Amino acid sequence: MGKQSVYEGPVHVAYMQTYVESREDPRSHADDSHTAGQVNGLCGAAIPGHLFLTTGMHTGHVHFTIEIHDKEPAIDDTWEEIVEASFRPAGETVRLSQWGDADRCSFTLPTVDHRVRYSVVAMDAGSEANVIFAEEPAVDHYLLQFWPAPWAPDVVVKQTGLQAAYWHDCARKTRPNRTPEQKAAIALAERLERERRNEERRRADEVRAWGGRAPTERLRKVGGNVFGMTSLDVGLVHAIGDTDDATMRAIARWAVHRAYTRAGLTDIPWIVPALEALDRGEPLPPPFGDHAATFERLWADPDVPRTVVDSTDGGSHNVSRQAMALPALDQATHPDPLQAALDALYAAAVTHGSDHQALFDDLRRAHPALAHPRYHLITPAPDLVTHILTTTLCHSDSGDEKPQTGPTG
Repeated sequence: MGKQSVYEGPVHVAYMQTYVESREDPRSHADDSHTAGQVNGLCGAAIPGHLFLTTGMHTGHVHFTIEIHDKEPAIDDTWEEIVEASFRPAGETVRLSQWGDADRCSFTLPTVDHRVRYSVVAMDAGSEANVIFAEEPAVDHYLLQFWPAPWAPDVVVKQTGLQAAYWHDCARKTRPNRTPEQKAAIALAERLERERRNEERRRADEVRAWGGRAPTERLRKVGGNVFGMTSLDVGLVHAIGDTDDATMRAIARWAVHRAYTRAGLTDIPWIVPALEALDRGEPLPPPFGDHAATFERLWADPDVPRTVVDSTDGGSHNVSRQAMALPALDQATHPDPLQAALDALYAAAVTHGSDHQALFDDLRRAHPALAHPRYHLITPAPDLVTHILTTTLCHSDSGDEKPQTGPTG
């Protein structure tokens, strides 16, 4: 083959650069330096499959010649700046790309190691001209030659002008690019550090949301209305979480009876058997166990009292007290004694409304261990609890358009 001329003509440059590209994704290695570890700063070959070619002209056109040789061509000393580097195409199609990704020409090279020689004349003159327009003649000229050759370090064959000297000095001050293994190790270390900091912040937020004391793992994982109870009395939630299962079940039963007594439901004929079954530890009779059916029975029974209660924070009014109390029975039978206790107690709290703290005081008197000073914690602001504990909050709907049905089942 000898020599093959693949392109000769103008190439538009901007910001003193144009490129040889063979990669499918030109954005890869975006964080790497083109001349890292090199001695020459004109032909950046540090990124595989890519050449970054520096020109003297800032913006405008330069004259370019591209040749492919089957062996090393003789050096033409008429060129003022000459550098060489190694280049292995990432694919057989190689493109001369102008700034902005517009390809000027393309040619074919085998995907083996090549040597590339980049020769320049009038680089300083191009830099001095800085910008030229399309109708003006090119100032600086460039020759790019490829031939098959084993990999070898880049070299500066000839240096004449100030621009070349400047860019060579810049390249020599650039540290080598990191290897893929080094990048992977750094990325892993950075990810682990981010995860550690995120976990540290999460734990700190969690402690704040739980009144300054980290929850036990069981409290952290409990479902139901732990959010609601934490926003009312976080110390009581910690205290209940530290009791045994039998005490939790006793608290659940206590809460049901207090809720139903306050709502006037303890003497309703179809409710009495359910309360008795709860106390005996037996399954609840129908319609309990079916949320929608239980509420339908509640609304349909003319003997059920119709009273209202304010919300626990006093912000809402005319909430059905009976609807607030009703879910407590089913909640008290939840398989997890902790969730059963917290959900039933929350139902009792919203049944009492703004008077819920008196209910909690009565519970502490009934179970003195709950009143220990270590549980004297400051309940956090509801918005903080909402922000941090939302993932533990379960929502459900009775499907009725009757008065609000309150605590969830």
